[in-house]
Amino acid sequence: MSQLESNEITCSISQSGAELRPDPNLPLMTGMIGEFWAAVVVACVAIPMGMGIASLSGAPPESGILAGIIGGFVVGWLSGSPTSITGPSEGLPLTVATLLGSLNSFEAFLLALVLAGLLQILFGVLKFGWLSSFFPSSVLEALLAAIGIILIFKQIPHLLGHDTDPEGDMAFLQPDRYNTFTELWTLANGEIHWGAALVGVVTLVVLWGLRFWIAPGRLPMPAMLIAIVAGTLISLVVNRLGGSLVIDGKHLIQLPVWETQTGWASLLRWPDFSQWNNPLVFLTAGVIAIISSLETLLNLSATDRLDQSDRPSPANRELIAVGTGNMLCGLVGGIPLSAAIERSAVCLQAGSRTKLCAMLHGVILLAAATIFPFVLNQIPLSVLAAVLIATGCWLARPQVFASMWQGGRYQWIPFIVTIAAILLSDLLIGVVVGLAFAVGFILNSNLRRPLRRVVEKHIGGDILHIELAVQVSFLNRPVIEQALREAPPGTHVLIDAKNSDYIDPDILAMIRTFAKKSDKHHLKVSLRGFREKYSISNVIQFVDFTYREVQERMTPSEDLRILQEGTDRFCRYRRLSRDLGRQVQATSAGQHPFAAVLSGIDSRDPVETILDLGVGDVFTARVAGNFVSPIILGSL
Repeated sequence: MSQLESNEITCSISQSGAELRPDPNLPLMTGMIGEFWAAVVVACVAIPMGMGIASLSGAPPESGILAGIIGGFVVGWLSGSPTSITGPSEGLPLTVATLLGSLNSFEAFLLALVLAGLLQILFGVLKFGWLSSFFPSSVLEALLAAIGIILIFKQIPHLLGHDTDPEGDMAFLQPDRYNTFTELWTLANGEIHWGAALVGVVTLVVLWGLRFWIAPGRLPMPAMLIAIVAGTLISLVVNRLGGSLVIDGKHLIQLPVWETQTGWASLLRWPDFSQWNNPLVFLTAGVIAIISSLETLLNLSATDRLDQSDRPSPANRELIAVGTGNMLCGLVGGIPLSAAIERSAVCLQAGSRTKLCAMLHGVILLAAATIFPFVLNQIPLSVLAAVLIATGCWLARPQVFASMWQGGRYQWIPFIVTIAAILLSDLLIGVVVGLAFAVGFILNSNLRRPLRRVVEKHIGGDILHIELAVQVSFLNRPVIEQALREAPPGTHVLIDAKNSDYIDPDILAMIRTFAKKSDKHHLKVSLRGFREKYSISNVIQFVDFTYREVQERMTPSEDLRILQEGTDRFCRYRRLSRDLGRQVQATSAGQHPFAAVLSGIDSRDPVETILDLGVGDVFTARVAGNFVSPIILGSL
């Protein structure tokens, strides 16, 4: 994070309301100023992105500004997240465009958006936020990294003055018939505006220079805001000089400028309530509610991972807040909302620590749209592209990839597949593909490992111990059947179900058949841990403790080998599983230890545990300090 540490204030959200409580150790005014500067940065980025998303959705561009105002102030006030910022949904433009075409009326779509908001509020009341607990960390990290990579690729053309693709477009296929990669190729053909490129590159250099060479505590405002101001001033100088470097309106923010103070009221559009009996309206409402809710939960979980203060966001409350925002958007002419990672990441990078930034950015958007649009219209898109590229580099920093690589293939492969899917489609499809792959990867792992198989060296002989998993479904049958079939003749097989909560009837039938036909395969089969409802008798046909015949035939070298192997298993955390209750009962009539052990009285070194032995396998004499006396030797 690059903003003043001294500007930090903490946000405490009470259960009954949205109360902002500053850290008593920090000046309140200093913290609020820091949040204000961060909000200015977010608002500058949000304006072109919101208008671009609205255009991609087939809605009036101004509806993206309305959605940003409501998402910032209203949702920010109701939300319990200190870091998440809500704005026009990046995952819905193509869906919204399709639904708008089906309804053939923006006003009918607004009615559907009102109903979608009510549905989302219901989702929150019914506590559907628990779904966020099931998003794999590999997918969440991939979502953040993929958005970072997309920001870099999508903003490079804007950085160099090539502004044909609308801001906010996160999809692989673009409206201008190019895709994310071929758009970059157009730059090689010379489609660059050198004035915008000069301003954009200088802004990026200023931003990174401030971050890497000046201590954050010495900056009067966020490095991002200083870079935006510097880039805008340079563009004004370039325009004043004239010539081929002049940056015209299509390369600048294009907020509508009203001729009268009440002209902004033309932004407002009202839902067509006469469409209440149109089935397509209800279908549209359901689609928007589900997609917006899932996108919100995903982005909320991902944004929480960016918060270095580790403050979890209440998912159910967020659904209610976003639902309220969508309902209001439908009532006044906005487009669908969801939690937005780009805005949230920019907010955090600009030094924000509380939800005050989200609320203030909504107020700034309102002021910009109604009072001083001409001020923000001086900012080149290449300047904002520099800010977004820097944010993308932070989201997709190499440390994230290194961390996932170190997590092993079960983290790395779903991570890479999700990134590739998002880059080659869009956020919604890519995340769905990533989730499906991650879940399939987990299921495949579980199906391939429905059991734990290990050869145990007991005193009575070797045992092939097959320990079933907690959940054993019919899909696990091939693996279990193969494990039983591969048991060599003469083996004693122990099928252990003590840890299983559920075993499919097909698996139980297979185990019964295997146990009955074991003699034909020259095998001995013991069964342990099966519940009464399975109608399988637990039978143990091997001895895992010392009895007289074993004691009499064992030699000193064998005794030492058993003790050494037991110690080795203890050191490698591979102790044998034993039924101690059965051993106690079996040795109640008498014990036949094969060795005597003299040890200290320290309670931390139980002999049977350290040597991995059963009940009655050794005779133990314990004395303080291991002091050997004739009496102790006599007892041994």
